[in-house]
Amino acid sequence: MGLSISHISLKNFRNYESFTLDEIGPLTILVGPNAVGKTNVVEGIQLLTAQTSFRHPLPDELITFGASFSQATANITDGSRLLEMSMNIEEGKRRFFLNGKAKRSADLKGILPSVVFTPDDLEIAKGAMSKRRAAVDALGSQLSANHYLIKRDYDQVIKHKNRLLKEEASLPLLESINEMVVTCGAQLATYRSALLEKLSRSMSEYYHEITKQRENLQACYIPSWQKHDPSQITTYSFGRDEAREHLARALEQNLNEERMRRRSIIGPHADKIEFFIDGKNSSTYASQGQQRSIVLSFKIAEVALVQSILNQKPVLLLDDVMSELDSSRRHALISFISGDIQTFITTTTLDYFNEAILSSANIISLPCQQPSSNASERQDVSTGEIQQGEAV
Repeated sequence: MGLSISHISLKNFRNYESFTLDEIGPLTILVGPNAVGKTNVVEGIQLLTAQTSFRHPLPDELITFGASFSQATANITDGSRLLEMSMNIEEGKRRFFLNGKAKRSADLKGILPSVVFTPDDLEIAKGAMSKRRAAVDALGSQLSANHYLIKRDYDQVIKHKNRLLKEEASLPLLESINEMVVTCGAQLATYRSALLEKLSRSMSEYYHEITKQRENLQACYIPSWQKHDPSQITTYSFGRDEAREHLARALEQNLNEERMRRRSIIGPHADKIEFFIDGKNSSTYASQGQQRSIVLSFKIAEVALVQSILNQKPVLLLDDVMSELDSSRRHALISFISGDIQTFITTTTLDYFNEAILSSANIISLPCQQPSSNASERQDVSTGEIQQGEAV
């Protein structure tokens, strides 16, 4: 039996002065109108499991207005051991703890990972390349602390290099910073291309299934040092030494252009990830439905890859995505979560779910209300306690 969340508590977190969920099972559905705080609960869970948030907030933005601190806590168990993971926010800083002991966020990566799917994730298929790179890096950071650390270091190096380029720094100084770009960038590009290769295989299988075997999907990785024809299916894999060689040569060849543009144009921050459906680039040819199928297959493949690499099922967080999918894609997603992946879903209506799903779910109505006197199976949800199998 793998780890799963049994208890969650939020204190002075976003709009919640206090919020608690106990005896959490495989499927929890948070239902209520917009702007009542459903997404805030999902964000709290993601911060505890992935140590990051899809909203990318500043620490102080997570603290309830007027409060001086915020805290989120989760109890995690596999039936034989119990772990307490917590996050404290105070004085503009986030601090993580495991069983009461302070930990770096990198130390907690992979203990209980999570996969989040929000409407904004549809940008993975139709948005800028930065969305695709960020999605792969977010996955890689949970699978490997090294991926997380090298991505953090690379971002700092590129930020420094761009500042030097804007300030028209001397040639020797730029050559020196490029050595650091090669060191961090080659490692990051190697991690990323290898991860996408694994992810692509699962994506192709799930996409084929979602489209009822009518279409085929392929994901490709193109590093910034390669000339790129977006109409052609071409993907690259490479080792660190090969990446260092290519990256160093490309940086040298493009140094004058970077100085002219006053920004960095070579490195993993400029790498491309392309999706092809039946040989055609999805950025140009994919319909809205196909774009949604790409993202759905991407997210399901994330779950499968985490389980395969870490031998631990991730927590699946679905934030208001049912309204973004048509009935066939909702059915594909619901069929997937009907397994043994612990899942939290936010929604404005329960109409998307059949009776079998509802009867097996713990359903939380937000804002929390005192249950009626004739609901004998319900518990008081004034603090967010669970109602087993009840649609409210």
